[in-house]
Amino acid sequence: MGLAGKVALVTGGGSGIGRSICLRVARDGADVAVADVDGKRADAVAAEVKETGRRTVSVAVDVSEGADVAAVVERVRRELGPVQILVNSAGIGALVPLAQMTDAQWHRMIAVHLNGTFHCTRAALPDMVAGGWGRVVSIASTAGLNGGGPGLSHYAAAKAGIIGFTKSVAQEVGPFGVTVNAIAPGLIDTPLIRQTGVPEQLMREVSARNPMRRIGAPEDIAAACAYLVAEEASFITGQVISPNGGGWM
Repeated sequence: MGLAGKVALVTGGGSGIGRSICLRVARDGADVAVADVDGKRADAVAAEVKETGRRTVSVAVDVSEGADVAAVVERVRRELGPVQILVNSAGIGALVPLAQMTDAQWHRMIAVHLNGTFHCTRAALPDMVAGGWGRVVSIASTAGLNGGGPGLSHYAAAKAGIIGFTKSVAQEVGPFGVTVNAIAPGLIDTPLIRQTGVPEQLMREVSARNPMRRIGAPEDIAAACAYLVAEEASFITGQVISPNGGGWM
């Protein structure tokens, strides 16, 4: 799927799903800005993007800070050009029963996932609207559709918020040639999942119940994203695609 001449900004691009998306859209021809809260990880992925022959820039940013996000978009605009593709992939994870959840834990989860998606989309949309073409893809989760399970109320609420935000913004910017969609992955084997403390036994059980008999890989999500940001997906907006191997239908 040709993305030659397009500029993509991927948040959470330093690892996992975000990294795979950076590399996939680069291979498809886009120049890529790799944004991550960990600047060293962003630098490493940017180096991989550079090996594909594409232009790249790496930036360290906490997407929960709106002013910082605006500065990042301005830098990308200055160094690579107007942002035409935005992938909101930055995220955190934690298993916390509701009765034990602190205000800080709740607010941080919402700030990174939902507020971060708002900040980045608000900052990037003017370039897309002005150019008459754009793609916004936000990484949600099956947890935003089915609640996820015990200990994930804050995560599920944030992801459900991203889905609602996606549908609303899609209606707002569709007339300008901009599509806005979400991807709701099932269980994907990423560093974030490992850090969250998902038990190996649970991962085996999910694989056994899943019709495809495996959990997902970051590349599965990158493939879905590659389609949504392509010209061929120009009639798809306000949708939620859920690559989950059939574990949730």
